[in-house]
Amino acid sequence: MLEGIEKIFDEMQPMMKKLKKASYEKNMERFREAHGHYFSEMAGYMEQAGEKEKAAREIGESFIDQVEKHFKVNGKIGGRVQTDLNFFMIYYVFPAILLSGGEYGKMTADAICGQWGGRFKDSKISYADYDTIYSGFREKIFGIF
Repeated sequence: MLEGIEKIFDEMQPMMKKLKKASYEKNMERFREAHGHYFSEMAGYMEQAGEKEKAAREIGESFIDQVEKHFKVNGKIGGRVQTDLNFFMIYYVFPAILLSGGEYGKMTADAICGQWGGRFKDSKISYADYDTIYSGFREKIFGIF
């Protein structure tokens, strides 16, 4: 399941650099065009699953296993990389799940978010939908970048 999903992080650095309202909108559009099939796969898996909570847990485990495998060096993920991953999850991955996840998008995002915080050090994160994040921008995200 979700074979190759770690590729969604390939453009993480440029997509997080100088993040402004206009660039966030364009980045999200490109991100969903390039990687939307992963989010559709998640939604489809949830739709066909009999036990929704179990399916959401399986998606979370598969997703995190692949991220962990890709980013671990000498058995751990460095602090800076983990911080970047956390922000990327908040700004792009969770909103994309919610936009593409259909009826079970929130359940899927909750499962991934909960497991993410348990698997990665100092990574108790939460998420918001695309519109909430987008509306939080003035010219720059919360005036800090």
